[in-house]
Amino acid sequence: MTAETLGHSLLTQFGGLEFRPVTLPFVSTVDKAEEAVRRINRAAAEDGVRPIVFSTLVQDDVRDIVLGSQGLFLDFFAAFLGPLERELNVRSAHLAGRAHGMADVAAYTTRINATNFALANDDGNGQDYAHADVILIGVSRSGKTPTCLYMALQYGVFAANYPLTEDDLESGKLPARLEAHRRKLYALTIKPERLHQIRNERRPESRYASRQQVTYELRAAEAVFSRYSIPVIDTTECSIEEIASRILNNTGIERRLRP
Repeated sequence: MTAETLGHSLLTQFGGLEFRPVTLPFVSTVDKAEEAVRRINRAAAEDGVRPIVFSTLVQDDVRDIVLGSQGLFLDFFAAFLGPLERELNVRSAHLAGRAHGMADVAAYTTRINATNFALANDDGNGQDYAHADVILIGVSRSGKTPTCLYMALQYGVFAANYPLTEDDLESGKLPARLEAHRRKLYALTIKPERLHQIRNERRPESRYASRQQVTYELRAAEAVFSRYSIPVIDTTECSIEEIASRILNNTGIERRLRP
């Protein structure tokens, strides 16, 4: 959601403070607005502090109701729609759902098809690499699946991924099924300390999560990437959004959708 994403970005600038996020999606009617106000006011009374309300409400009657709550109301749309209306000399529609509705059926279909493709070709399954725009490779838990799904949902990109197995790493060679698609490959790597932490949360105290195994896999994988001149991105300190954006910018893959 726009308000959720922008609100989170703003709050990250206030280090040392702890926030409890609450999302109220699709507040599109007077009844829903009044319920939202009740929740905001109740939180204000229980916590003893004024809630911060990030809003992308565009319907005037709905926005006016929430504006009367006991929260600090920060209106993202109002900050931009007014200047745009003056510049374009046209009043905006002030209608809800324009950004997320079904007005563009073709775009919606593209998003669904790309998402289904990512799911069908996740973790080496499916192997429909001929229709892939990009194939992410890397060791387990380096960020391949969430990146593929993000590119599908946000940009309509057909992204597959392949996890390098121990057999692949021991051979030092690219898996045979990927040979014909080398130009589509993009590698993800990650710092050993971070991968150890991620895997240990999934399988505590296992060989899979051990520092020795993690270090070996990453070194062997990076040797494969270097041997075949596969472009690499380190995901350790990158958000999914940044990973996807850098891959698309570096490869020139067409974005079928605009977020």
